[in-house]
Amino acid sequence: MSSDSMFKYFIFCLALCSLVYADGEWVPKTSYEAYRIMQQCLSEHPFNKEQLAMIMQNFFFPNEPEVRQHLLCYYQMHGLFSTLEGFHPDRVAKIEKLDLNEEEVLQIAQGCVDRNEQKSPADEWVFRFHICLMSSKVGDRAKIINNIV
Repeated sequence: MSSDSMFKYFIFCLALCSLVYADGEWVPKTSYEAYRIMQQCLSEHPFNKEQLAMIMQNFFFPNEPEVRQHLLCYYQMHGLFSTLEGFHPDRVAKIEKLDLNEEEVLQIAQGCVDRNEQKSPADEWVFRFHICLMSSKVGDRAKIINNIV
C-alpha cells in the first residue's frame, strides 16, 4: 500500500471510528490508538490492489470476504459492534460526525441497524450496516473529506 493510500485510509478510519468502549464508557481514541487498530486489521485482513483501488478511488467497498473480515475487525475493535449485542448506533453517533449533527447520525445509524434475522455470519452483518451507513449522508461527508467526489 502506498504511503498516500495508507494516509487517506487512515484519515477515513479516524473519521469513521474515533471512539472505543472501555470500562463501560466511551472514551476518544488517540490518533495513535486508531492507527494501531487500522494497522492490526490491515495486517490480519489485508486488501488486494484491486480492492484498495476501489476503496480509495471510488469509496466502494466490494462485497468480498477479505473486505468484510477487515470491516468486522475494525468495527469490533472500536466497540461499535459485537456478535452478542449487534450494533450500537448510539456509539456510532458519537464518533467524529464528519460535520453532521449527532442526532442526525444517530437516526441514520439506527436506520441501518438490523437484527440479523437471517442469521448471516458476522462479517456479512457488519458489511450490510457499513454499506447502508456509507450510502447515507455520513458516507457523502466521508467522500467529501477524502476528496472522493
